[in-house]
Amino acid sequence: MRYNPKKHRLPPFTSSGVLLVDKPKEWTSFDVVNFVRSRFNVPKVGHCGTLDPAATGLLVLVLGKFTQLSSKFSGEDKTYEATLQLGLETDSFDLDGTVVAEHDWSGVTEEQLRAVLAGFVGEQEQMPPMVSAVKKDGKKLYELAREGVEVERESKPITIFSLDITRCELPFCDFTLHCSKGTYVRSLCSDAGKKLGCGGTLAALRRTRSGQFNIEDAITVDQLKEFDQAALEIHIRNFLYEKLSRIAGVNHAG
Repeated sequence: MRYNPKKHRLPPFTSSGVLLVDKPKEWTSFDVVNFVRSRFNVPKVGHCGTLDPAATGLLVLVLGKFTQLSSKFSGEDKTYEATLQLGLETDSFDLDGTVVAEHDWSGVTEEQLRAVLAGFVGEQEQMPPMVSAVKKDGKKLYELAREGVEVERESKPITIFSLDITRCELPFCDFTLHCSKGTYVRSLCSDAGKKLGCGGTLAALRRTRSGQFNIEDAITVDQLKEFDQAALEIHIRNFLYEKLSRIAGVNHAG
C-alpha cells in the first residue's frame, strides 16, 4: 500500500535531526527509510549514502530540516570492514550476483595479496560496476544490467586513505578500508582478483563510520520497532545535543 501521511493514524512527526541506523542484511537503504517514514509518520526523511542489500552497518538518516544537510553528510569519507574472496567472479562483484567464473587461487600467496591490496592506497580512477545505482543517459546501470545490457561507464576519481588487513586465511581476506565517497568496495575486490590472476569478489561488507558518525551510536531496526513517536523524539534530541553539538557546522533544529 502506498504511504499517505494524511491518512496515517499518527500525527506527523515534526522533530528534526539525525538518526543512525545499523542496517540489517537484505534490507535496502530505501527499506530502512520507508520503515521509519511509515512507522513514525515522518513527512521528510532521507539517507546519506546507499548501502547494498547484502551490506550491513551504518546508515545515516536525516529527518525534517536536517534533510538540507543530506549532501554534506553524503559527501564525507567512509570506513568499512570487508571480506575479499579469491577465486570467484560474479556479475555484480559480490555474492548477490551470478557466478560468471571460478578460478584456482592456490598459487596466490599472502605476501602477493598484501602487496596488491597495498597498491590501491592513494588517489585513483575507479570504474563503477554495471550492477550499481550510477545513471547512464538517465537510467540506472542495474536496470540496464537486468535487461542484459552492458554499457560503457566513465571511471570516477576516488581516494583510498588506508587499507589494513585484519585477517588473511586464503581464499578469504578481511580488511578495514577508509575511503572517499563513491568508492565501490565491490570493484576494489574485483580489481584485486584480476591483478592476482584468480578473480575476486566481495564476500561481506559492513560500514562502521561515515564522516563524524560511528556505528557505536547506531540503533538497530529491532530496537526501532519497540519505539513509539515519543521514544524516537527523545532518542533524536539526545543524539542532537550530546553528539551533533560537537560537530562543527551543524546547528540545532527543532
